[in-house]
Amino acid sequence: MKLALVFNPFSYKIHEENLRIVQKYFGMFPPLSLAWVAAIAEKAGHTVKIIDARTLRLSKEETVDQLKSFKPDVMGFMMTTYMFPETLGWIKHLKREINVPVVIGGYNLRVYPVESVMHDEIDFGVVEQAYHTVPALLRELEGSRNYENVPGLVYKKAGEIKVTPHPQKIDFNLFPFPARHLLPNDLYAEFPTERKNFSVMVTSLGCPFKCSFCEAGGTPYSPRDPKLVVDEMEECYHKYGIREIDIFDYNFTVDKKRTFEICREIKKRNLDILWACRSRVDVGLDLLYEMKEAGCGRIYYGIESGCQEILDRVHKEVTLDQIKEAVKNTKKAGIRTLGFFIIGSPDETKITVKQTLKFAKSLDLDYVQFSKCLAKPLTPLWKQMVKNTGRDYWKDWILGEAKDEPLPRAWTNLTNEEIDDLTKDAYISFHARLPFLFRSALKVRSFHEFKKKFMGFWEMIFSQESISQRDEKFQAYHGDAKRLAFYRKIAKFKA
Repeated sequence: MKLALVFNPFSYKIHEENLRIVQKYFGMFPPLSLAWVAAIAEKAGHTVKIIDARTLRLSKEETVDQLKSFKPDVMGFMMTTYMFPETLGWIKHLKREINVPVVIGGYNLRVYPVESVMHDEIDFGVVEQAYHTVPALLRELEGSRNYENVPGLVYKKAGEIKVTPHPQKIDFNLFPFPARHLLPNDLYAEFPTERKNFSVMVTSLGCPFKCSFCEAGGTPYSPRDPKLVVDEMEECYHKYGIREIDIFDYNFTVDKKRTFEICREIKKRNLDILWACRSRVDVGLDLLYEMKEAGCGRIYYGIESGCQEILDRVHKEVTLDQIKEAVKNTKKAGIRTLGFFIIGSPDETKITVKQTLKFAKSLDLDYVQFSKCLAKPLTPLWKQMVKNTGRDYWKDWILGEAKDEPLPRAWTNLTNEEIDDLTKDAYISFHARLPFLFRSALKVRSFHEFKKKFMGFWEMIFSQESISQRDEKFQAYHGDAKRLAFYRKIAKFKA
């Protein structure tokens, strides 16, 4: 069968955790989930096309042209909870022109499997990972269409929505490498990117820790074998010219022995590749030196707050002293640092926000991200929000019965407007320090990098609203206009 996977663009939402300007310059990332689905389908003998309409800035009409040229038997989409209505709008438009079955997947299906498939335009949903479900679904579409035989599938039958069990164990080591040959790899980048081409990887699923704001808290930890991880890096390097990778694991260093093995394998193969990862602050200096020698250029630490009481409240299970030690050791090892901070956590006040900002400034971080605390689906904060309001906003959002609006934060006395304003002020105050600006300027390696950072800072000061507003015309920053124009010409030619 011929499977077309579409990744659509999306606007800025009021309920998002990031400010609009942060979201604009956040990065242009490959749709890794769709690339995995593509690889799984190709392994099963099917033909696949990925249309990254967001990165290529394709309109719905241009995407239709691509689909008509490919003539798919099935269309697939990744449905995040936050962008569900927009992706649904794209599905409605595309299905009117290309009338084939539509299958959706993504984390949202684990939370709202039935609600997600209630819309007329959606035929199937993949509840768990695609590894077992997608090949079985495509096989049934080609043959007898006995969908009850497909594990982890949501489908419609006689006016009812059915969900099949998924008894198979997910073995992450069995997953093929993402189908990056179907992606415009030289168009992707994130804000701190230093090399081209750039890509992202996921080397483990789940996280054993239970931070109250994180949707992955307490989910089963499933790591890939270290040699497989480096095999994928090597494929990225030799096959796709990728020289920088951001590892998107929730906590790359959770298994210290495995992290050592990955680093040693990278060095053994002499891979000159720069990589970044996310980590808790419980990482020792010996491992940091090993990571640096293996090409680690940045570590993104989940710091969250400069107030110990708030860290304890969100079950972070770290201390301020541990944070200081980790950042100091990371800098000693020669690795750049980014600190993730959250504004509006349980029991947050203006005083604790000031403490957090003061703490952030004291850490000698290279980058920061201040996000607004959000009640994400399945988190303890979400459960508290549903209990307090008597309403599941995200469920109504999926069903089309809720509008985009700031979500209630009953766990703090700060208003949503105050949280927006405090988050903007934190960004400006952190970056406007002359010593920080001077050090950052010395680290810039190209005019493109300088332009991106300057524009981001300038727009945060003069364009970022103090109270978040919806932006229907939102477009993420695209740093390579010439390459984008080249790919768009190719897309039109192929269509």
